[in-house]
Amino acid sequence: MIKIIFLLIASSLSMQLAAAGNVIRVNDYSDPNAAYTIKMLKLAIAHSDNPDYQVEISSEDYTQTRTNEEVRSNGLLDVCWTSSDSDIESRLRPIRIPLFKGLLGYRIFIINKNDQAKFDKVQTLTDLKKLTVGQGRTWADGRILEANGFTVIKANKYPSLFHMVEGGRFDGFPRGVNEPFGELEARPEMALAVEKKLLLYYRMPFYLFVSPDNHKLAKDLEVGFERAIANGEFDKVFYSDKAIQDVLQKANMKNRLLFKLDNPLLSKETPTDRPELWFDPQAIPDDAIPASVN
Repeated sequence: MIKIIFLLIASSLSMQLAAAGNVIRVNDYSDPNAAYTIKMLKLAIAHSDNPDYQVEISSEDYTQTRTNEEVRSNGLLDVCWTSSDSDIESRLRPIRIPLFKGLLGYRIFIINKNDQAKFDKVQTLTDLKKLTVGQGRTWADGRILEANGFTVIKANKYPSLFHMVEGGRFDGFPRGVNEPFGELEARPEMALAVEKKLLLYYRMPFYLFVSPDNHKLAKDLEVGFERAIANGEFDKVFYSDKAIQDVLQKANMKNRLLFKLDNPLLSKETPTDRPELWFDPQAIPDDAIPASVN
């Protein structure tokens, strides 16, 4: 009986919050970036003028396309997140704060663990373009790589890409440098490894998005993020994140062969003139990360 009363009270409270517009509905669709992104969302809420927002997480296995559409149409979701380009910014309203400070633009490869020798032979960008790469079908990264002359093999489902690179459907799976180590730890049974030599870079903001009509929520999140950036909390969360620390410990970014690519899909409104928003591996603050990582 007590349990039933508790559930009724909880349900009533949830409906009241939804009616007041205080529930932010998001979807965790097996996305490795979800936990960090939701943490950043909550940081913005805490610093906004409306800190009473409650984040409600759906575990439905929506595709990125379905997730975006639910947000665009003010349907079942209020906020989504993805790498940005001018196309998605024409359909959804971006919160133009790069959640990973552009770190996702630095990319290293997940490969079949027996294929390192194939990548060791790469000396020039032309050499690299002779290899095939894998991407999600709706990801902006795939279009960027194609625009730079890469052959891109696409899949509908994110988990499928790991099986495809293991099975030789393509040579490498480019990942933001914060992503592959945790992804491989979660798949110890697979014959995969992080490629050791190469590093790609293109400007790649990863934003929160809301419906074009949801002006209030957009404003609240923008204000919250700007305050968190100004008082240092944004960088504190960024550098204290385990995945980010793993990058600094494991990716060896300074010693990799760097290839810079153009991003022709980048929106003209991208805040490229604000260096405090973007990660620079040569300018990591001394006190921003644990001493053991330096």
